[in-house]
Amino acid sequence: MPELPEVESARVVIARSALNRRITDVDDSDTWECRPHAPGEIREALLGRKLTEVHRRGKSMWCETSGLNRSGTSGPLLGIHLGMSGRILVISEDGEDEGGDWVGFVGRASNAADPKWYRFTLTFDDGGQLRLFDKRRLGRVRLDPDIDALGPDAEEVSLADFRERVGRGTSPVKARLMDQSVLAGVGNLLADEVLWQAEVSPRVESGQLTDAELIRLHHELGKAIRSAIENGGSHTGEIIPYRRADAHCPRCGAEMRQGKVGGRTTWWCSREQQ
Repeated sequence: MPELPEVESARVVIARSALNRRITDVDDSDTWECRPHAPGEIREALLGRKLTEVHRRGKSMWCETSGLNRSGTSGPLLGIHLGMSGRILVISEDGEDEGGDWVGFVGRASNAADPKWYRFTLTFDDGGQLRLFDKRRLGRVRLDPDIDALGPDAEEVSLADFRERVGRGTSPVKARLMDQSVLAGVGNLLADEVLWQAEVSPRVESGQLTDAELIRLHHELGKAIRSAIENGGSHTGEIIPYRRADAHCPRCGAEMRQGKVGGRTTWWCSREQQ
């Protein structure tokens, strides 16, 4: 599932290859991906505009758009959520990759995936396109998305804010880390990686964390996010290959344990994360 690192990679693709190109067509015909908008509503709002800036908070991403007329009226925000398996692809008119994000695909854009998996497409005046590839159809595209309910971005949260938001309450710390209203961007894999790196049990009550544990968690969170962005996603974490039956902790050799925490499948070291 895309977590903060994957969405940051998508943001970089848009920033690198899709900004300041005039939009001449929009395919918003997927009524599930583009809900609650009716087909043609997003198209009408975006035709003639350009994507001017792209932003991210946690797993949420949105683009600012240019004015459509001489008065310079600012355009709507275009929100893009990748869901469980979505990704952003930017291709040229002849099908060449412009965004540098064909990881997992082979060949030209025409051979990269079944067209039915492109759920939303912007076409630019030079013939290039921005496409939302979403095989599982769990992403979302909408105008003027509401991001007010999100907590601070997990990559940017200060230690003081992290302490205040995470180190309170009776919920397990893993559930607290994954609560997007507390902290935006942490998913299941990233949470397991951070807790393992910090040697903190995923089941301990958030309000019972010591100051030293909160400091370690904040430090390891930043380090894990940076590493995941550099290496291609949350699945590249050090503990991720050991989230399986009969695996042992690569640090101390103890058996890895599995259970449900906050309703999510969770793995931890039986010795270091008691």
